Amino acid sequence: MTDTNEKLPVAVIGAGPVGLAAAANLIERGLTPLILESGEQAGAAIREWGHIRLFSPWRHNIDPASRRLLEATSWTEPRLSALPYGAELIEQYLEPLAALPAISNALHTSTTVTAVSRVGMDKTHSRDRDGRPFLVRVRAADGTVVDHRVRAVIDTSGTWAQPNPLGQAGLPAPGEAEAIARALITGPLPDVTGRDRDRFAGKHILVIGAGHSAANTLISLGQLAKNEPGTRISWAVRTPDATRLYGGGDLDGLPARGQLGTRLRKLVEDGHIGLHTSFTTTSFDIAAAAGREALSVTGDTPDGRVKLDVDLLIPATGFRPDLDILREIRLELDPAVEAPRALGPLIDPEFHSCGTVPAHGAKVLAHPEKDFYIAGMKSYGRAPTFLLATGYEQVRSITAALAGDTTAAEQVHLELPETGVCSTDLGGSCDAPAENTDRDEAAESCCAAPEPVLIGTPTGLAHGRSSNAD
Repeated sequence: MTDTNEKLPVAVIGAGPVGLAAAANLIERGLTPLILESGEQAGAAIREWGHIRLFSPWRHNIDPASRRLLEATSWTEPRLSALPYGAELIEQYLEPLAALPAISNALHTSTTVTAVSRVGMDKTHSRDRDGRPFLVRVRAADGTVVDHRVRAVIDTSGTWAQPNPLGQAGLPAPGEAEAIARALITGPLPDVTGRDRDRFAGKHILVIGAGHSAANTLISLGQLAKNEPGTRISWAVRTPDATRLYGGGDLDGLPARGQLGTRLRKLVEDGHIGLHTSFTTTSFDIAAAAGREALSVTGDTPDGRVKLDVDLLIPATGFRPDLDILREIRLELDPAVEAPRALGPLIDPEFHSCGTVPAHGAKVLAHPEKDFYIAGMKSYGRAPTFLLATGYEQVRSITAALAGDTTAAEQVHLELPETGVCSTDLGGSCDAPAENTDRDEAAESCCAAPEPVLIGTPTGLAHGRSSNAD
């Protein structure tokens, strides 16, 4: 890279926990970050599920470089054994971090990245490519388009804005786009007992999905139904047997996590939740019910076609990366999970849970495009086995590589918790969301011990199974 290019900033796309951690590491290395955030504030995606408690305690949610910057101020570190809500992660950590002058002066909010390329050439041109600065095109809230020249790019934009479709074969079902446009299909993880309560009270709600997002939402809906007459709950999953969905056996490393599964099972067995197994969604139709629009959901089952008429549908089928902005970048992705090719086999959710993913850094995350990296949740593509601590180690290694410290970049290490959970359709990450209950009940069940209280697979066990499993 030329001397002129070395004076350019490093673009960090996204101002979530991993994006701000990347910025903190760049600052420690004497490099200049340019942080581009599409939301109005840092942590925009987390603000949408601020009512949810994270899986992992504070000690795994604070980036070391960010902590060092904060410790130079009057910041008070949270109790490291506590499990924070998303709102607490923002209030006690991300907001103080984003307010630091070194960070705030580099942070551009309401700024959407629309494309990443190289100055003067598209992806088909190779000559002198590595010596050209990157061109990052952004669109401001007022529609203004600006092109930034940067020396490197770290994409930490996550996957929250790209939920998986509800139809079969990874495709949207006919009528799905219209149902979303008519607000009959909600966003993931709505606050059904809080700010969104009026939207769901007294309605017939269908949840589709079988991971932690589904479990959290269903238990919250169960709480709502106790207090709001007329609230009905249906749950549709593709699996033929719901037993695995409740946890237990060698899939549960924590008794308390199994207790949450017991709560969900009881809601189903007592008839509070109508469970539909082996249900493959095939179409959506808009219908009228009691003077308002409703949704007719058709699915194939072994017993034939089934139609469910509901007021609202909550999706809980996970997320996938948005790669459109990277069309002019030379990427090398795993064909299955859409992660960097070297990382894909290490995170495949069929074989790995959060705690069985080895530490990895710049070398594993590299693409043919020199000095371009995808980090954080987006680096895992469609795999849900991500932990914040993993992302922090990723950007520490990446920033070391960009600073020319090859030794530090290659010495990756990570101490993951022996607990926590993953599931193949969890939307977001292994850190969030965790149990969604009212704060008093959650404090009683979670805060007394620094362990997640969830359904699913223990993260510290090989392939998510106990060491003596067959």
